[in-house]
Amino acid sequence: MSLLKVRNLGVQFQTNDGIVSAVNGVNFELERGQTLGIVGESGSGKSQTVLALMGLLAKNGQTNGEALYKGQNLLSMSAKELNGIRGDRLSMIFQDPMTSLNPYLTVERQMTEVLELHKGMTRREAKKRAIELLEAVRIPEAARRIDMYPHEFSGGMRQRVMIAMALLCEPEVLIADEPTTALDVTVQAQILQLLKDLQRDFGTAIVMITHDLGVVAGLCEKVLVMYGGRVMEQGDADSLFYRASHPYTIGLLGALPRLDHDGSELVSIPGNPPNMAQPPKGCPFAERCSHVSNRCATELPPLMPAEHDGRVLRACHKSAHELIDIREVAHA
Repeated sequence: MSLLKVRNLGVQFQTNDGIVSAVNGVNFELERGQTLGIVGESGSGKSQTVLALMGLLAKNGQTNGEALYKGQNLLSMSAKELNGIRGDRLSMIFQDPMTSLNPYLTVERQMTEVLELHKGMTRREAKKRAIELLEAVRIPEAARRIDMYPHEFSGGMRQRVMIAMALLCEPEVLIADEPTTALDVTVQAQILQLLKDLQRDFGTAIVMITHDLGVVAGLCEKVLVMYGGRVMEQGDADSLFYRASHPYTIGLLGALPRLDHDGSELVSIPGNPPNMAQPPKGCPFAERCSHVSNRCATELPPLMPAEHDGRVLRACHKSAHELIDIREVAHA
């Protein structure tokens, strides 16, 4: 049985302009020790997907579908039931550690509180365990630094603290929402290597939320590409990177710098994401797709196995062979 199984997940928000569907029909499974990358532009529905799993949506948000953790539907749990799982079996690294950490409490208090609540440890026992985790994420002089406040740490160190907090109870599923945003490339590489090492040591399954396909390539076995609240393409990482067959995925790959194209201009995707308060009738990517047809504007493409590779699902009216040809032209 899969550790986490998401079926037909939907997220809607009640606004003054009506109901906004932020996520529509998302499906995926995650096994123990696996890493799933959810990638897409801002507003694609990545963060709302995982916030729904954690029960952390805004008050005007509601969900439908299923999110089964060991057979238990997270979406139908009460707040009390979720509190018994969050921070313990399911944990999350938030995007901005400076706003996620409490500026009025020391790092020690913010970490020990988790262990006292979920593991029943004494303050002394919890502090000892917290220092061990800070050392595991390679914070120097952890025994001294643990008594500091968040503002006394650098951006990279704050992110390491967030990772240590997320791993305090050795969760089975770790959700990382843009954990390397605003970090320089050297620190980013260190954080990603740290996640790999910790996954190896703890056997944790990871859901990585990012807009950076380079991060996905270095960390993930499975990839889910989202746009306009829907899955455009998903499959194993190797198949998706080497044989991408959706125009949106191809566009994202074309925007990455390449060593073999030194000096050439990066390719951008023209246009803007759709307004989800007034979603398009057909494919959400139709207005920005250079290979759009009349059918794309009126008929929503289903997510189906790609003809060229059964390990990949894609939502596009174009045939697989046409899309592979487009990819070859885009990467030439």
